[in-house]
Amino acid sequence: MTKDAAKSDLPIISVVVAVYQNKGSLTQTHAEISALFAGPLADYQPEIIFVDDGSTDGSLDELRQIRDGDPAVKVITFTRNFGQMAAMLAGFNATTGQAVINISADLQDPVDLIPEMVTRWRAGSEIVICYRTNRADPWASKVLSRAAYRMMRTAVPQIPKGGFDYVLMDRVVMDQFNSMDRRHRFFQGDLLWPGYSTSFIPYERRQRTVGRSQYNFTKKLRNFMDAMLDASFLPIRMITLIGATTFLLGILYSISIVIAWAAGNAPFEGWAPLMIAILMIGGLIMLMLGVIGEYIWRINEEVRKRPNYVIRDVLK
Repeated sequence: MTKDAAKSDLPIISVVVAVYQNKGSLTQTHAEISALFAGPLADYQPEIIFVDDGSTDGSLDELRQIRDGDPAVKVITFTRNFGQMAAMLAGFNATTGQAVINISADLQDPVDLIPEMVTRWRAGSEIVICYRTNRADPWASKVLSRAAYRMMRTAVPQIPKGGFDYVLMDRVVMDQFNSMDRRHRFFQGDLLWPGYSTSFIPYERRQRTVGRSQYNFTKKLRNFMDAMLDASFLPIRMITLIGATTFLLGILYSISIVIAWAAGNAPFEGWAPLMIAILMIGGLIMLMLGVIGEYIWRINEEVRKRPNYVIRDVLK
């Protein structure tokens, strides 16, 4: 049996890397991943899938060079930028490995954790999550991130405090995840919801050394909204609670007015209290309509059944 034939009989581990404006870091990312399969993971065959999410900085050219030098690499390109979740979904759907690993392209997730992830998978964990205990980000970003994940944990308590994207999934888990045909996916919630056996590995996220993050406040807010509206009934329940509280306060205030009138003490007459009440109640109504509108818009998106992404080319 030739060396190549023997290699092809090894179990496959797929590694999915979503790419957007990551020129300069991709070659090193590929080199670090490939080195693992020449060392501690030599008993496995790699399948490395890069998904270019409409980059305009030359990332695709770098990916073509990587793919030309490594037959284990597959490159998927989009017609435009569809977002990180769409790129991850395209990569997941293209995998063939018995295990699938999702990792960032910016070298902030340490690849040297992958052998430990594989060890835990072989020991029986169907999902292995590497979660962030700390991150080399500005303090404002840290505070907002912690607050957002604290709220997400009300919907999915299993989510670690620091959140995660760096994860290994068994083939069974991957197939089940891919079977969810929905728009506005919440990765962490959809992954943990079925209840597969899960183990956790803490790590400190590295500081980005090449380029700058494209995950701006708008994208973070959109992801947070998707998380809360997709995985939680909290917004709707908050509307119910606010409505019930406002109704109760209205009844109590009405009773106090009747009592004051019966006692001959008419309440203060003037436009200020009325304006305050109207503005507050009107603002609450608009807020509630906005939340309901978000749900209706998502229902509309589901009914339209547009794809999460459009693939331009697949380079094998």
